[in-house]
Amino acid sequence: MFNRTTLIIVALAAVAAGLFAGARIFSGPATPSGPALETVKRFDTPRELPPFELIRDDGQALTNESLKGHWTLVFIGFTHCPDICPTTLAQLKLAQKQWEALPAASRPRVLFVSVDPQRDTPELTGKYAHAFHPDTIAATGELPKLENFARSLSLVFMKQPPTDSAHPDRYSVDHSAALAVLDPQARMAGVIQPDPASHSLAPDKIARDFIALSESEAAQ
Repeated sequence: MFNRTTLIIVALAAVAAGLFAGARIFSGPATPSGPALETVKRFDTPRELPPFELIRDDGQALTNESLKGHWTLVFIGFTHCPDICPTTLAQLKLAQKQWEALPAASRPRVLFVSVDPQRDTPELTGKYAHAFHPDTIAATGELPKLENFARSLSLVFMKQPPTDSAHPDRYSVDHSAALAVLDPQARMAGVIQPDPASHSLAPDKIARDFIALSESEAAQ
C-alpha cells in the first residue's frame, strides 16, 4: 500500500513529467549531439533559463552567470528532509568523488537549493550540503524567487501544514526528486530521474555521464 509520502512523490513526479514534456516540445525538434549517456535524459535542444538570483551560503548572489562554464546538476530540497535529500546528496557524493581528479576548470558541479526559506538560511543550507561534499554549491532565496527558479527547471515543491498546531515550525516540504541538468551555458539540457521503484540514483552512471559530457565540451 502506498503511504502519503509515496503518493505525494508520485503526484509531484507526474507534474514534473508534464513540465518536462512541455519543455521538450518548446525546445524544438533538433536531435541532441554529444556522447552516449547512461542516465541523463537530454533535451533535444537546451532551453534558456529566465534570469534568476538566489543567495549562496557565503552571502554572494547566485545567478545565471554563476553557473556558466561547467556542467551542473541541480537538486532542490530542504535541511529538515528526512529521506530523499540525505539519500540523494549521499549518492551524488559518490559521483563527486569520481570527479575530484578532473581539472577544476571543467569539473562538473552539484547545486543544492533549499526550498524552505522559512527555516533554512543560506549559511545553514551550506553547512548541510557541505556535510556531504565540500564542493557542493548551496543556495536559497525568497519564496517567489525559489518558485520561479524551480518552475524554470520543471521542478516543483509544496509546503505541507504543520503536524502539530502547537509547533508551527514542524512541517515538511514535498518536492521533486528529479535532478535538472544544466550545460556550461547555464541552459537546461536535460534531467535525471531516480529509479521509480527504489527512488535511488546510480552514482557510477552519473559520474561517467558527466565525465563524458565535460570531456566532450572540452574537445569542442
